[in-house]
Amino acid sequence: MRRSDIRKGTIYIITFSVVVFIVIHLIYLFRDFEQPGQPVKNDVAERKGGVAWSDTLSNRSSEYASLQSMDSEIRRFIQKWEIKGLSLAVVRNDSLVYAKGYGMADIETGEAMDASSVMRIASASKLVTAVGIMKLVEDGRLSLDSKVFGDDGILNDTSFTSSVGDRRIFDITVDHLLQHKGGFGRGAGDPMFNTKEIIAAKGLKGAPDNNELTRIVLGRRLAFQPGNGRRYSNFGYMLLSKVIEKVSGKSYWDYMKEEVLEPSGAYQFRPGGTYYADRTSREVKYYAPDDELVEEYNGSGRMVSRVYGGSNITALMGAGGWVTSASDLARLVAAIDGLPGVKDILSRKGVELLTEDNQDDKSCRGWVDVERGLWRRTGTLSSTHSLIEKFPQNDCWVIITNSGNWKGHHFGHQLERLIDRLRERYGASLPHRNLW
Repeated sequence: MRRSDIRKGTIYIITFSVVVFIVIHLIYLFRDFEQPGQPVKNDVAERKGGVAWSDTLSNRSSEYASLQSMDSEIRRFIQKWEIKGLSLAVVRNDSLVYAKGYGMADIETGEAMDASSVMRIASASKLVTAVGIMKLVEDGRLSLDSKVFGDDGILNDTSFTSSVGDRRIFDITVDHLLQHKGGFGRGAGDPMFNTKEIIAAKGLKGAPDNNELTRIVLGRRLAFQPGNGRRYSNFGYMLLSKVIEKVSGKSYWDYMKEEVLEPSGAYQFRPGGTYYADRTSREVKYYAPDDELVEEYNGSGRMVSRVYGGSNITALMGAGGWVTSASDLARLVAAIDGLPGVKDILSRKGVELLTEDNQDDKSCRGWVDVERGLWRRTGTLSSTHSLIEKFPQNDCWVIITNSGNWKGHHFGHQLERLIDRLRERYGASLPHRNLW
């Protein structure tokens, strides 16, 4: 064969390879940047071979020229309220149609917020815990009317029973704790957040663990008869976490992961850590609304950032201890909403109990508001804000931030207004697809 023929053949092979390479990459490019209204096939709906849908999710999945105005509006919101970063997930009819991060996940390292960024969700953890309780009820291992304390109670440890200073504590049921009707007041402060004061008052050498804290609080007088009033209680949801441990025989974290979260397809939930060094995979850096240092929660006297050591995040357990992504939080909601797109982990009756609207005192289980078919759950720490809004039109919007705001829990109203604007202006332009 002549040398010129060999050269021509080599050129043909190289040209063909380049063309194939370009075509393949164009296919992937247009798949990720398709126009709204075109369904996208997504076969990674469940964990298979160690790969979950959340392992493949990124901002690139939700880059649309037609939604640049929405991007700009969210960025203006971040700038106005001095939020370092937030992540947004939107679900419609049990399909994840949009997921994107905005702003910075870590300013110091230059890491941008992503669709899969993991953050503290604060009191949105209570919804997770309520689902765990309902799962135990449906499995016949627990009743909403089960007593929590006493010889016939779930937490019947003698050290708890002997610590009771108010006999009405023996009347507390699981359902009372779910609805913040357990009778626990905050006249002496929130026991989940005033650890330093408890250390000083009791002469302790360090922070009490949750068992010791329970004994301390049980020695106090209740603020009202269980069931005859309502007062928001982080302590009550920590107790529900311990109820889950006692009934299941597993740690709270393991039970929730194995029986609730992974069966829901929500794979990126992790126990939150108290310090920067405790961050889990994909977890962001948190920023307080000010630069003021506070005394470390354990009474060491060391001055720390209020978002890293000001409170014991892990000890909150089911009251506020989870970290996850916005899209994973939305996935859990899709598994407890009664819609057919994602298989529910609760029966229709269980979903109805979680979203039962008590018109007398506006109480509900896990959620903070279920009035007129709008299910809402909020969460606030000095390091984060979270908001879930599930609308009667079967769309669910989830926002999580990595920054506190000087308005505290009132900032949640600003997040609600943001979602209202985004739904009205851009809801119809969101893509028709399923990233799950």
